[in-house]
Amino acid sequence: MNYNVQSKNRVKRIEGQLRGILRMMEEEKDCKEVITQLSAARTAIDRTIGVIVSSNLVECVRKANENGEGNPEELVKEAVNLLVKSR
Repeated sequence: MNYNVQSKNRVKRIEGQLRGILRMMEEEKDCKEVITQLSAARTAIDRTIGVIVSSNLVECVRKANENGEGNPEELVKEAVNLLVKSR
């Protein structure tokens, strides 16, 4: 699968968030502030997972239709399973 620039940029932003959280921990910032930032990073990761899974699903269904192969229903089930496993 090809990952677009937007998906890569999402991951880079998350990486920056995590570095910021580590810096906060090293500076012994308040627990509530650290948890708030960790929660924000988790939300960003969850959204990125959703974007990647949905993009992959669209691509897989399109290819299956073009090639006359695969069952779109099975592809959807597989995508849902990926989302469930990510939580």
